[in-house]
Parts: sequence; C-alpha cells; structure tokens
Amino acid sequence: MKINHLGIATKGIDEALDFWEEALGLKNVHTEIVEDQKVKVAMLPIGETRIELLEPISDDSPISKFLEKRGGGIHHIAIEVENIHECLEKLKQKGVRLIDEQPRIGADDCLIAFVHPHSTNGVLLELVQTKK
Repeated sequence: MKINHLGIATKGIDEALDFWEEALGLKNVHTEIVEDQKVKVAMLPIGETRIELLEPISDDSPISKFLEKRGGGIHHIAIEVENIHECLEKLKQKGVRLIDEQPRIGADDCLIAFVHPHSTNGVLLELVQTKK
C-alpha cells in the first residue's frame, strides 16, 4: 500500500491553485467533475503521491457540508490498495465501520470506498484501487 493522495476541501479550485501552482510550483495535471460525489477535483502530483483539491458543485455535496462545519483543509487521506473488494471484506470482518460497503467510481475512473472516521481515530480514509 501507499498514499495515493491527500484530499483538500476548498471553496474554489481556481483560488486554491494560485497557491499550489504559483507559490509551490506544482502542476494541475487533471481536472474533472465527479457527479456521484458532487465535486470538482484537481490533481497535482507531488513526489509519489498527489494533492487532490475538492470543490463542491452542489449545496448538498459532502464537501459543502465539510466546508460549512470546518472550513477548508485536509478532508481525507487516500490509500492505494491492490484489491479493494478484498480489503473491504477484511475490514468488515474486523468490525470496521465503513461508509461504503461496496466500491464506487471516483476520480480518474478509480474504484474507491470510504472508511468511517470513527474507526480510524478521526481520519476519513479513502481506499483507492487504480486502473491497471
């Protein structure tokens, strides 16, 4: 396993990119709308991982709710797994509280599933299985 990306909630990707691109020199290599999650995402590689900027596209987006409660900042950590189905089953057997019991399609057509922060000491954890 490895860290696939760090998800950062922001009210506006364009404004956030001013910092990440201009101040730090990172490059936005991919932007897309993920309708299922009601977000616009921008991916900025940094070393072997990425920063994922998340902007809500709807008032009922999970990111909108996060921004209302906490403001912008780190939303989740995403860990890349070989087989997301096996990983979810193993976590279920161990009694881990899951937000997604079955994977769904996320950014870049990866399979994703979220683990509830109550089971991870307060951190929203995203499991990611990349396309091969």
